[in-house]
Amino acid sequence: MSQLFRSLPSMDACLAALLRLEPTWATQPRPFLRDIVAAYWDGVRDDIRAGRCTAPEELALPQRLPALRDFVASRLRPRLRHVINATGVVIHTNMGRSVLAGEAAEAARMAAAGYSNLELDLATGGRGSRYALVEELICRISGAEAAMVVNNNAAAVLLVLDTFCKGGEVIVSRGELVEIGGSFRIPEIMEKSGATLREVGATNRTHLRDYAAAINGSTKALMRVHTSNYRIIGFHKAVGLEELVALGREHGLPVIEDLGSGSFMDFSDCGLPGEPTVQSVVRAGADIVTFSGDKVLGGPQAGIIVGRAEAVAALRANPLTRALRQDKLCLAALEATLRLYLDPEKARSSVPTLRMMTAAPEELARRARALARLLRARLDGRAEIVLKKDASRVGGGSFPECDLPTTLVCLRPRGCSATVLKQRLLDTAPPLLGRLEHDAFCLDPRTLLDGENALVARALDEALPR
Repeated sequence: MSQLFRSLPSMDACLAALLRLEPTWATQPRPFLRDIVAAYWDGVRDDIRAGRCTAPEELALPQRLPALRDFVASRLRPRLRHVINATGVVIHTNMGRSVLAGEAAEAARMAAAGYSNLELDLATGGRGSRYALVEELICRISGAEAAMVVNNNAAAVLLVLDTFCKGGEVIVSRGELVEIGGSFRIPEIMEKSGATLREVGATNRTHLRDYAAAINGSTKALMRVHTSNYRIIGFHKAVGLEELVALGREHGLPVIEDLGSGSFMDFSDCGLPGEPTVQSVVRAGADIVTFSGDKVLGGPQAGIIVGRAEAVAALRANPLTRALRQDKLCLAALEATLRLYLDPEKARSSVPTLRMMTAAPEELARRARALARLLRARLDGRAEIVLKKDASRVGGGSFPECDLPTTLVCLRPRGCSATVLKQRLLDTAPPLLGRLEHDAFCLDPRTLLDGENALVARALDEALPR
């Protein structure tokens, strides 16, 4: 064993050999490369101790160099990298939710590449407000008096409740106490604000009289939480926003509407169920409305707050605002996304989330046939490839249980199981994610971006046994 350990090549020899193979790696920090090479040989040492490596010639650098090179290449990949989403889930939280429009991605690149006027008033040369970068656009689209942006919708809800309800009670229907992604629950976020949650009604039915009976001297606000990630069907009753606003006005209480994913568009003409838009909620009289920027809106991660001018001014004055504020990259991308909404048809064609949600079944069938033809030519019979009518999902807690008609490209590998293929595809560059259905690995063209068909074919070619 000692002789085997002495046979291991030196670090300098390994680095020199690797840089001859991959000259571009010379731009990597040398300590980083050394650590990766050391990790590879630590694994070899474990093999020696376990008796899996017994011959000195197995340890020679020329013999080990291909494996060492692959190991280093895998460790040099960024931890956050491009993946191909063929699952058919448009707003996929695990994959970063919405894909930015080209205009938004370019705006973020501009903001990242140099200095910007994030908090610089170019008219006076003095300090400006980052909120002014997008407030006018948000107000123009939503019809609200004022607006501001924080880093996500949970932060928006926290800020609103901390500002208006801390030390008092906020009344909310029991059926609206939803749990969002990652096991975070709306009641827990509300309680962190220092407000006391006052639940009213039953899980499936809440009446206006339930809110009215709960109002007392400690009540600070009435709140509605849009149940965007689930539905109650059957024997169900919820209080309309107009009714709640009237009750709030009667008692001098603000009405807060958490729209969750939020949307500036009505998608009922595309076969999706009617959902309240931000504009409709503002018109109904809600004092404060909060919603996400990276879900149905199709922009970067953001918590957008719109409402009455005096209410938004109070939010900006809260010291918590600084801890929750949005950064320059997201603000740049959000501004570019919002500009597209000034022309709704332009937004539908340019914002990837909207384009995917509204893709016609006939177009998806055509794209599925094109992908199947490409794969049959590339994979040389290593998988049975068939088309199947199925459904996509919007995702991100939006339009739950709503099927979007699609056509899947289904592969049944001949040399391994579909489950094994799915696992292998996680290690391709870029990784390819699809879904398993009836012992087949299925690809949904709805969420494939322009130019990704070739990458899909290459990944499958690499992952399928020969």
